[in-house]
Amino acid sequence: MTQPTDIRRHHRAEHLRTALDLAAADVPALPLSGGKRPFGNCPACEKGACGDRPHMKAAGPCRCPQPCHGWAAATTNPAILTSPDWALAWQQAAAVAYHPGGAGLTVVDLDNTDAVTWARSTLPTTRAVPTTRGEHWIYRGAMQSANAVRPGVDIKSLMSYARWIGPGTGTMSDLPGVVRALVVKEPSPVRPGRLVVTVPALAGGGECRHRTPAYLERGVAMAEQRITEARSAVHTTVYRMFLAVLSAHGRCGCLTDTHIARLFTAAQAKGESHRHCTDAWANARTRLGL
Repeated sequence: MTQPTDIRRHHRAEHLRTALDLAAADVPALPLSGGKRPFGNCPACEKGACGDRPHMKAAGPCRCPQPCHGWAAATTNPAILTSPDWALAWQQAAAVAYHPGGAGLTVVDLDNTDAVTWARSTLPTTRAVPTTRGEHWIYRGAMQSANAVRPGVDIKSLMSYARWIGPGTGTMSDLPGVVRALVVKEPSPVRPGRLVVTVPALAGGGECRHRTPAYLERGVAMAEQRITEARSAVHTTVYRMFLAVLSAHGRCGCLTDTHIARLFTAAQAKGESHRHCTDAWANARTRLGL
C-alpha cells in the first residue's frame, strides 16, 4: 500500500522535473510553498525587502541559503535548480512557478467566469490554460505587471511569477496593445496648487510649430528606448528623458496624451510607479517653467 509520505515525495520529485523541463525551454522556474508563495527563508527578504514584489526593485541574484527572492530567484540554470541549497525547498514544494517576463511572456490571469467572458469578447485569442477558477491567457511579449487592472484580471509578466499549471492549448499570439493599455492609468485629477500632468495638443490639431511630426516621433521613440535600456539609475533616466521631450516639445503643444502614455508605459515597465512618473513629469515641467 502506498503511504502518504511516498505520494508527497513523488509529487515533489515531479515538481523538480517540471522545473527542469521549463528551464530547458528557457522559462525561469522556482518552487512554491504550500501557500502557493515563493519561499522566504532569510530575514533580509521578509515582506518583499529583497525586491520580490512587482512594485519594488530587484536586489539582484539570490545569495541566501534558499531560493527566497520570489520571482527574482527563478532560473533556467539546472545546476542551481538541483543544487544542495535548493534541496530543502524542493522537499517542501507544493507547486512550481515561473517568471513570465523572464521568458518574454505575459500572463493575463482571469480569475473567474466573468473575467473569462470579458476576455473572449475583448482580447485576441491566444494560448489558454484552465485554472481552478478561470484561465491564464499567455501572450508572446513582456510588460509591466499589475494586479486588479479590472475585476478578476491580473497581469503577470516582469517582476512577477505565475503558477505553472500546464502548457495549455491554442496558438500563442503577440502581446496586443489592448493588454498593455490595461496598466496605463489615467492621469490623476488636477488638485489646487498642483501642476497639470498632460500637455494639450494644438487646438484643432496641427503640426508642431517648430519641429516636424517625424522629429517628434523620433524624439519620443528615443526616450522610450533609453528608458527601456536603462540598467541602473532608472529614476534619474526617466526624469531626464521626460525633461528632454518636454524641453523640445512642451511649449508648442504638439505632445498628446498618447505620447505621454508611451513614456509612462516605458517607465512603468522598468518598475516605476505611476505616482513616480507623474511626479517626474511635473518636476520636469517645473524646471522648464511650463
